[in-house]
Amino acid sequence: MITTFAAALNAGLRKALEDDPKVLLMGEDIGRLGGVFRVTDTLQKDFGNNRVVDTPLAESGIVGTAFGMALRGYRPVCEIQFDGFVYPAFDQIVSQVAKIHYRTQGKVKAPLTIRIPFGGGIGSVEHHSESPEAYFAHTAGLRVVAPSTPADAYHLIRQAIALDDPVIFFEPKRRYWDKAEVDFGTEPELPMDRARVCATGTDATVVAYGGTVATALTSAKIAETEGHLLEVIDLRSLSPIDFDTIESSVTKTGRLVVVHEAPVFGGLGAEIAARITERCFYHLEAPVLRVGGFDIPYPPAKLEKHHLPDPDRILAAVDRSLAA
Repeated sequence: MITTFAAALNAGLRKALEDDPKVLLMGEDIGRLGGVFRVTDTLQKDFGNNRVVDTPLAESGIVGTAFGMALRGYRPVCEIQFDGFVYPAFDQIVSQVAKIHYRTQGKVKAPLTIRIPFGGGIGSVEHHSESPEAYFAHTAGLRVVAPSTPADAYHLIRQAIALDDPVIFFEPKRRYWDKAEVDFGTEPELPMDRARVCATGTDATVVAYGGTVATALTSAKIAETEGHLLEVIDLRSLSPIDFDTIESSVTKTGRLVVVHEAPVFGGLGAEIAARITERCFYHLEAPVLRVGGFDIPYPPAKLEKHHLPDPDRILAAVDRSLAA
């Protein structure tokens, strides 16, 4: 079935609600309105306002309440309306949610999923186009994932909700309206923490996640017309990271470019570059390069096209790597 990214998420949430009466959704305007991006459209009508809960405008309260419910055996799914609104809940997430399993020596679990639309590309105003994934990937005790396709959106949200660990679920908002084939009757092809090789190649590896995967694939098609075969890897899981898949690819290609929307400084690309340099030192033909947002607060909407990685910037990095 051809469906949009947002509709696939809706289907995944619906299936989770049907399969487990302990699953409930919480967030601002997710019930009657169906969410800002309509990801939860019709779910309150079908499951009632006790399981699809419209909350006050208080992210700390949303996550704090959901955390308490998770400790009592429920599986809450919180929606943070926009990425830039998650910071009021940051203390709850990193100080309590992430630590409870370790603090209790494994006796207490926190099956809590926090959905966050992230990234730019939709011309939003300030605080609506952040990329805060590095904050959470740095926090031990959290799983962090970012689907890039409708099929992954459907399967990953179900896997996240079923997990006993807390999951930060980043949704690339500029891909909500992308369409692709989704087979709702199949099981996931990959475990939740496994990366996917989206395009095979021999000249260089390009690693991306979330909204930049489609950009990387476009870059690979352009590179092929120029005689270069790029291997594109969709990271999918940002914590833990599937370094084995990346290592296998880089061992073959000898070159690596990492792409993300977040600023390059201190971003996930830095961790990937360091780890792959350690693991593939004698296979690398060039330094690992990073393409990302600039080290500035997210720019006004009219300037974001200059801020976000595009095929030109990715291919310029590939050229630098091939020339090394």
